[in-house]
Amino acid sequence: MTTRPRVLLLVPARTYRAADFILAAERMDLNLVVASDGALPLGRAVIPARSADLDAGARRILALAGPVDAVVAADTPMLVLAATVAAAMGLPHNPVDAVRAATDKAAQRRCWAAVGVPQPSFRLVPAGDCVRPAAEAVGFPCVVKAVSLSASQGVLRADDPAAAVEAARRIRQVLDEAERPAAEPLLVEEYLPGPELSIDGVLSAGDLTVTAVFDKPGTPDGPTFEETLLVSPSRLAAGTLAAAVRTAADAARALGLSTGPVHAELRICDRGPAMLELAPRSIGGLCSRALRFPGGASLEEIVLANALGRPVPAAAGPARPSGVFMLPVPRPGTLRAVEGKAGALAVPGITGLTITIPPGQRVRPLPDGDRYLGFVFAEADTPAGVEHALMAAVARLRVVIQ
Repeated sequence: MTTRPRVLLLVPARTYRAADFILAAERMDLNLVVASDGALPLGRAVIPARSADLDAGARRILALAGPVDAVVAADTPMLVLAATVAAAMGLPHNPVDAVRAATDKAAQRRCWAAVGVPQPSFRLVPAGDCVRPAAEAVGFPCVVKAVSLSASQGVLRADDPAAAVEAARRIRQVLDEAERPAAEPLLVEEYLPGPELSIDGVLSAGDLTVTAVFDKPGTPDGPTFEETLLVSPSRLAAGTLAAAVRTAADAARALGLSTGPVHAELRICDRGPAMLELAPRSIGGLCSRALRFPGGASLEEIVLANALGRPVPAAAGPARPSGVFMLPVPRPGTLRAVEGKAGALAVPGITGLTITIPPGQRVRPLPDGDRYLGFVFAEADTPAGVEHALMAAVARLRVVIQ
């Protein structure tokens, strides 16, 4: 009788990802052990583990989890804890310091600057210092951002000194509400015009296997940078795309990452591909549901297989062109309804629509808020067909906020 592989999954309470990882584990017939920092409606026992208290959280998991074959973090807040636990268990993992660097936007910039990875020019502004000198040194327009937040929260474009000072004030307020340390610095970086894309893949012994590349048609150029439309495969020229993949792989290795999923964000500017950010996890939200690989595998199945040391098929990409539209919060207030869902689902090519914020909740747009209203999914014969279907479906939705 073959023993089922046993995998420890670390899940933050505030995540979209838990259900998809659990379904993937069931499809792969894995024995899944779940640890979380909050109550999860999963219908299974959960090991309590606070990611904010790293040492105590790791000790509790080590005492209660038992032997496992792999450790996987479902989302950003659990990345450092997962690396810490894997190291203590003697399992393949990224070095804890590498994961820390990859979750700190300032540390990323410094690592990449040291080895010449293409990126925007930047300045770090300590807490309490005026952002204006750094913004003037970088030049206008510039981007002001928090170093510890993700998903476009706390990121603003500034076109002049006064706008930079106001952006810093606003981001500091977001950090305070998020209970980030008062000493956290801000990052001021060069604004790079040009098309934006994201690259998802998995690392094995430092080698990157690409699982999907998403174009971002209609990428906003500020003042906020919420993501909306993502379409795969990319329509960039083959040479440009190859250069972007090489840049992402170099960026991951420069941070010290060697195994597991990566999600890289780049812009294609007049200097070529330039790194914006990279995270040691797969794509966030429910976006992975847009991807179905040959044989029906999900992105979560590929991540779990990689963690278990199983081979990942060479960059075949999704079985069909596909995409997702992340529905942004249009204005602050109380969400009353998202109307027109039936009409949106009736658009040819639309494969799903999930609203993730229930009516009655207070909502705020990015960069102050940290959530999207939901996700619309599509497949078509061509990337252009995917884009058309998503835009047509979104046009049929009406968001009611009071």
